[in-house]
Amino acid sequence: MKKLLLITAAALAIPVAPAAAQSAEPGDTAQPDDDFHGEDSKEIVVTARYVKQLDILAGTSVLSGEDLAQDLRGQIGDSLTSMAGISATSFAPGASRPVLRGFQGPRVRVLTDGIGSLDASNTSVDHAVAIDPLTAQRVEVLRGPAVLLFGGDAIGGAVNIIDKRIPREVPEAPFHLDALAGYGSAANDRSAAGSLDVPLTSHLVFHVDGSVRKTDDVKIGGYVLSPALRGELLDAAALAADGGDAAGAAQLTDRANLSGTVPNTASLTKTAAASLAYIGDGGSIGFSVSRYESDYGVPERPGLDTGPQAPPVTIGLKQNRADLRASADLPGFFENLTLRAGYSDYQHTEFEGSEVGTIFKVKGVESRLELTQAARGGWRGVVGAQLLARDFNAIGEEAFVPKNSIESAAIFTLQELELGELQLEGAARFDQTAIRAPVIIFDRSFGTFSGAFGVAYVPGEADLKFGINLSRSARAPSAEELLSNGPHVATEAFEIGNPDFTTEKSWGGELYARYDDNIYAVSATIYGNLFSDYIFEAETGAIEDGLPVFQYFQQDATYYGFELSGSAKFTTLGDFDLTANMVSDLVHANIDSNAAGSGGPIPRIPPFRLLGGLEANSDYFDLRGEVEWSASQNRVATFETSSDSFTMVNASAAWRPFGKGGNLTLLASANNIFDVNARRHASFTKDYVPLSGRDIRVSAKFSF
Repeated sequence: MKKLLLITAAALAIPVAPAAAQSAEPGDTAQPDDDFHGEDSKEIVVTARYVKQLDILAGTSVLSGEDLAQDLRGQIGDSLTSMAGISATSFAPGASRPVLRGFQGPRVRVLTDGIGSLDASNTSVDHAVAIDPLTAQRVEVLRGPAVLLFGGDAIGGAVNIIDKRIPREVPEAPFHLDALAGYGSAANDRSAAGSLDVPLTSHLVFHVDGSVRKTDDVKIGGYVLSPALRGELLDAAALAADGGDAAGAAQLTDRANLSGTVPNTASLTKTAAASLAYIGDGGSIGFSVSRYESDYGVPERPGLDTGPQAPPVTIGLKQNRADLRASADLPGFFENLTLRAGYSDYQHTEFEGSEVGTIFKVKGVESRLELTQAARGGWRGVVGAQLLARDFNAIGEEAFVPKNSIESAAIFTLQELELGELQLEGAARFDQTAIRAPVIIFDRSFGTFSGAFGVAYVPGEADLKFGINLSRSARAPSAEELLSNGPHVATEAFEIGNPDFTTEKSWGGELYARYDDNIYAVSATIYGNLFSDYIFEAETGAIEDGLPVFQYFQQDATYYGFELSGSAKFTTLGDFDLTANMVSDLVHANIDSNAAGSGGPIPRIPPFRLLGGLEANSDYFDLRGEVEWSASQNRVATFETSSDSFTMVNASAAWRPFGKGGNLTLLASANNIFDVNARRHASFTKDYVPLSGRDIRVSAKFSF
């Protein structure tokens, strides 16, 4: 890591030309910073300055403004589930990562302003993402060839959270204040966030922000345990009663009948940050420091043992982070240079009651350098390099992964060409990754190449677009997939990796059609991936140290599915436009049979889903009602339980007292109105951590 720190430091010698005040970064296509989450917009607008709109072939989606404020939850995974093709791991209210097209873990990159979160969230599903959605201005979900800019392993896609921690413009007023506060009834969720930008000179901006969120145990609409798990406990209770163990039978019955609230799901999250940025026409440079703290409970899976209950497991997480963003205009073939870098010192402790169990420490640095090509005719593009170094150490009796380090270097390019009615996009990336664990004498390197190519056809001046994307991706195994070997109390599993795994390869393709005008908008995509040496984790049925064994395997696999979204403005009543919209998605994933005959469904794949809504929108009011139906998931792996279907009804309203150009928005929503007991199949803990019950939420968003 020391070498990488020196390389990053050397790269900071970027010329920044003085220029007029109030100028955004050159070529920055981010939405205006008029309020805490930016303007309410569903158009495809992203931060990458090397393209005006990264939706030519990439299939980008954006959540911002009031849509983001309505969907804010404690973890980023649970904030995105209303979008097509997205589910969440939902391990607990305090820990949830996005699931894209059925992919999770290392196949989905979670980024903050273009670089990784530099935490331990990829190590295990119980580890939280150290990014607070309360501080997010906009969330971008990227797929297709453009994803290779951020990582060759991001087969499912990338989620990029944009915040304001390094300012992109100089406020015209003496200061600019943004604030957001909210309350949710299901977990007594109290949250508040604010940011302040102060221009120190005509080019220099000081920024400070902070947030706090506190929740109690989450309320649910029925039994804590799934029907299958509850049935196991009731059967065991009957056997205990028949055997004369009345106390044991009563204990098992009480566990089976637990309802109304999921124990040990409370959380407290706090963040703070400060930054300084210089902004001019010829370039900009900014530096921020931030602190993230989160304490949250890890729900326990009730077992058949009638002995003393194990103490509750909680996680205390802390991250100190420093970030840099700089850019400079260039003459000639390249018009702009951008540097983004971050350093993180992360630690979380898994407590067993009041006793310290296992401590996880991560120190990491990531940097990326991009050169944007000057647009020539219909040709534009970017080339760049990326460096990552991470030191990981787990200390304690249940350190299931040995101390290890990862160093990786990558070069990448994205090129786009418009030829009349044809649009072409190509991307390529090469990664060199070294993983070392000296304590077990492990030292391996992986070289992986990924590439993608796409063609889109836009007939004449029509608002219709057809396209096809093809990709070849390769991913080095993660340290956890290679080196895991031990008990993990938080997930209640004995996890086993394989140090001999080879790289995972995938051939992928997607066909899509999009139509968008002032009345109708439709996007339909079908996709598929053929994997060689796919790495997955599955329960084996064995027991080690009193825990079920979950082992990583490598075998060929097949994914395919579709995503569909659409909206139609069907009439106008007075000042209100009435719109109907819908979202639907499906993933089918299977381990291919090998010579031994083994194969079958991949674990934790989301089922078919359909969501439909009606909206009434005006300058002052927005009203929405929606119904989400999720099918049952009966295509399950060995030892995996199925999930029942569910239907949830939600409603929301937004009031802008001063109109769309005003600085105040009041929001209210009722989620899961009929208090349905629903479970997300992608969750490792779905059998004993259902989704929240009826949740009445109110919030206010203010900008001045």
